[in-house]
Amino acid sequence: MKQIEVQIMGQGYLLSCPDNGEAMLLDAVSRVDATMCKIRDAGKVKARDRIAVLASLNLAVELTETHNRHQVALVQAQHAATALATSTVPGNTLNDDDTQLTQLIQRLDQALGADDRLL
Repeated sequence: MKQIEVQIMGQGYLLSCPDNGEAMLLDAVSRVDATMCKIRDAGKVKARDRIAVLASLNLAVELTETHNRHQVALVQAQHAATALATSTVPGNTLNDDDTQLTQLIQRLDQALGADDRLL
């Protein structure tokens, strides 16, 4: 595990970073810094700890909204896949279609499941 030095709202921090995780950590630092600076620049809050709490809440709300959108998309995809698999369209061969739909749902689950590890 390596360490990287970053700046958040003008203050330096030495952070541990897992191998191959530097880009993701730097992206997270950039988001935190931008959110904290935006709150500070609005001029209503001066205390660093309060700015950090507000920034954390803002980022958590964004993460929750993104997670909820992904969940809705997953449910819609599952409903569409089910409807397609059970349709009575002439010539619909459920053997190949069912296998492809199952694979598609599994890939969607894997892609959306990774979203829990963004932060």
